[in-house]
Amino acid sequence: MTIEPLDLLRSNLARVRIPEPTNRIYKHECCVSFDSPRSEGGLFIDMCTFLAFGKDFVGWNYEKTGNPVYLHLKQTKKLVPEDRPSKKPTLLAIGIDGGFDNNEPEYEETHSVVILPEYVSLPFPSVELPEKVRLAVDAILLAEGAERKEELAAWTADKKHVSSYAMNIQQIDNGVVIPPCGWKCAKCDKTDNLWLNLSDGMILCGRKNWDGTGGNDHAVEHYRETGYPLAVKLGTVTADLEAADVFSYPEDESVLDPQLAQHLAFFGIDFSSLQKTEMTTAERELDQNTNFDWNRIQESGQDVYPIFGPGYTGLVNIGNSCYMAANMQVVFSTRSFISRYYLSQSLKKAFEMSPADPTVDLNMQLTKLAHGLLSGKYSVPAFENDEKEKIVTSTTTAKQEGIRPRMFKSVIAASHPEFSSTRQQDALEFFLHFLDQVERANAGKTELDPSRSFKFGIEDRILCSSGKVTYNSRNDYILSLNIPLQEATNKEELESFHKLKQDKLAEGKEINADEIVRPRVPLETCLANFSAPEEIHDFYSTALKTKTTALKTAGLTSFPDYLVLHMRRFVMEAGWVPKKLDVYIDVPDIIDISHMRSKGHQPGEELLPDGVPDEEDSNKMWANEEIVAQLVSMGFNHLHCQKAAINTSNVGVEEAMNWLLSHMDDPDIDLPISKGHGSETSTVVDQSKVDTLISFGFQEEIARKALVASGGDIEKATDWIFNNPNASVSSMDATPSNAASTSNDVNLPDGGGKYRLIGIVSHSGTSTLCGHYVAHVLKDGRWVIFNDNKVGASINPPKEMGYLYFFERF
Repeated sequence: MTIEPLDLLRSNLARVRIPEPTNRIYKHECCVSFDSPRSEGGLFIDMCTFLAFGKDFVGWNYEKTGNPVYLHLKQTKKLVPEDRPSKKPTLLAIGIDGGFDNNEPEYEETHSVVILPEYVSLPFPSVELPEKVRLAVDAILLAEGAERKEELAAWTADKKHVSSYAMNIQQIDNGVVIPPCGWKCAKCDKTDNLWLNLSDGMILCGRKNWDGTGGNDHAVEHYRETGYPLAVKLGTVTADLEAADVFSYPEDESVLDPQLAQHLAFFGIDFSSLQKTEMTTAERELDQNTNFDWNRIQESGQDVYPIFGPGYTGLVNIGNSCYMAANMQVVFSTRSFISRYYLSQSLKKAFEMSPADPTVDLNMQLTKLAHGLLSGKYSVPAFENDEKEKIVTSTTTAKQEGIRPRMFKSVIAASHPEFSSTRQQDALEFFLHFLDQVERANAGKTELDPSRSFKFGIEDRILCSSGKVTYNSRNDYILSLNIPLQEATNKEELESFHKLKQDKLAEGKEINADEIVRPRVPLETCLANFSAPEEIHDFYSTALKTKTTALKTAGLTSFPDYLVLHMRRFVMEAGWVPKKLDVYIDVPDIIDISHMRSKGHQPGEELLPDGVPDEEDSNKMWANEEIVAQLVSMGFNHLHCQKAAINTSNVGVEEAMNWLLSHMDDPDIDLPISKGHGSETSTVVDQSKVDTLISFGFQEEIARKALVASGGDIEKATDWIFNNPNASVSSMDATPSNAASTSNDVNLPDGGGKYRLIGIVSHSGTSTLCGHYVAHVLKDGRWVIFNDNKVGASINPPKEMGYLYFFERF
């Protein structure tokens, strides 16, 4: 007996909910694919959970949840007459009434209520529909989509208003000049959470927190005494002045100071030097360099041939997201990620494994992204007026719409406030954060974890002046390389260029872009510099029981499947001026790093004794202030930097930074440094946390080791145990050890030292926090440029201008 559609709908009213204002309603994009209302099958919104699904996937949701009632949205592009006259703009704006016509297509949207599994359809609007259904549909259509809400939240969360005190602040000429580091509160001994008052240059500590931490309220007390309104937090000032933390005491909120550069320059923090008359030529040269970088990296002016099909899908920029897009294009060109999230895992399998809300599941969203990028479904030419049978007459001008990685970004950035924002970010930091999240998501499943294909071991050999040695090992995802400009291979050309520049400067002439000569440094030189011996001052020797000078050399204990090289193109000059090194790196297609393998503990070498200083010696454990100052200049907390230097025996900035980045969430990171507790080796383990891990079924000794290795974090300790299944108290030490450190490399990929260049992430701009990122990837024997949603055959990939280089072992 056939049931009437309305009767079928009435029998399923219990599965229909009227959304509340707090409900997240997805109506722009499928949860498991990049289908939208504009896709051929439209979009189906579950009227119980308010999750959206494309036509090919809505049946999976019905099978999983049993929810039968859906609101179907279908958008169809309106036909626009070719001879339609352009409207004359009346406002200086784009995309609004009265503004310039941005030629965005218009769409008609139709709605219907669909009942699964037979896909029985009822038109909407219709007075015959039950009132509950009409109210639910109206609420869904009127609500702001969850996707749109997240985008708006990311934008508005970053907006600060211009302070009403900024334009007329009175600055007192009292001779104060602020040094680039070594700050301390003028009224106490606080060296962190310091604020510079922009009126008189006083450096004072911030507010005291409810739990007693933070500052001693000296900055706000100074405002109450003097009425000086604005202060900027030291350590937050970078080239991106809008990102600096400026606080207005009378307005009681963070604000923007449009004159911050001038206000800082008043106290010797000079950002205005490029505007002086004698620097005009240099300023113009900098503009030429920037324009050149921009055009070279994006291959502007080149007749780039667009490419479509599997593996050639662009990623739409959803708000300064190019740092993410460039990384993902390279990562999902590697065998490990293709296998894990595309070849070995279907969308249906990932959806079945996902929780009730697949939009917050990293495994689901990684699988969705992989299928979106690699299937070719969304890599098709964009046609006008939906005339898909229309022949593209100019293949060089055809473009694709690409996919919007909104749900992926929301999930991967959920635990990171900076990546959750719409500000530009450092592509390196995102790459490391991404791999960390992937590793966590695959904890306990080592054989499935694709992030391990990037991981390798590094070993430092430290030769003490006593003749004894110690070995410290760590794992990393990237090899960070300094660029030794003194090793440039074109020194004669550089000398001629500098002479030409001086001559033109004297004549009042400008340097043409094609006359600029940049230093050229071979990649082999950068790699050799990494392995070269380095002196360590203030190294505490457990043999001599005093500080001494040691010699450090570094090598790799394993060679990963994919080697990522990070070029340190950004440095901080005196006067707080961030500088991007204007240098070319000569990168060959093939490199061999076999000579960089660490030899480990050699016969005849005498190891430094283990242990920590006793009570008398503990006072000698000081942090190297040069290391601390460099870390502080990068914006890190002063106390944290001291701990990082001490816990890495003052070996160097890179080692201290690695320690700092992996221990920033330690529960004791903000505790003062006490006698005998400067080193990790004296970590006290919370017995209650040990008991918690024991309740999980782990042995007490293993639980203690894991907690020491993870800084007391139970979640990290659990990950450590899963990632070190063969660990035992006798064979695994969580702290740097003098023993041969091969145990850290268990299960890491390893092989020969020959690598082929397969990917480049390049950056154009003066800082990693501004500008633009572009990826070039070697695919099917040719180089391809991925510039957000633009994908094409690369004519001249900028191999010499990379920020991150991706090599594949062969």
